[in-house]
Formats: sequence, structure tokens, C-alpha cells
Amino acid sequence: MPFINVKITDEDVTNEQKKAIIKGCTQLMVDVLNKTPSTTFVVIDEVNTDNWGIGFDQVTELRKKTMTSITE
Repeated sequence: MPFINVKITDEDVTNEQKKAIIKGCTQLMVDVLNKTPSTTFVVIDEVNTDNWGIGFDQVTELRKKTMTSITE
């Protein structure tokens, strides 16, 4: 009974994209481990970019820096 926890930033992920993530993760368990889809659980956690850090920075700040670089 696989349990897959996917954490993504909460940046306008559509319902269709979430369905694709669930389907893809489930299919991976079927293909690699021969697991049964009906007993494969996929949970998607959307994390606010203020609560996600890379290196020394919050993703919120990194996104701002990227947008500033693009517009300059």
C-alpha cells in the first residue's frame, strides 16, 4: 500500500495538473513496483512560498528576484 506525498508550492496549480500528478505517481508505482492502483495513495500538499526555502532564501523572495531580472 504505497503512500506518496507530493509537496509543491501553491502557485496556481490547476485541478487538471493535480489530476495528472496523481495519475503519474500512481502509474509509476504500477510500472516500477507492480502495485495496485486502488491501494496507492497520493497526497498533494500545497505549501505557501513563504514557507518554502532554497538555500538561504524563501521562494517568495527568489520569485521576486527572478521577476525583477526578467523585467529589467
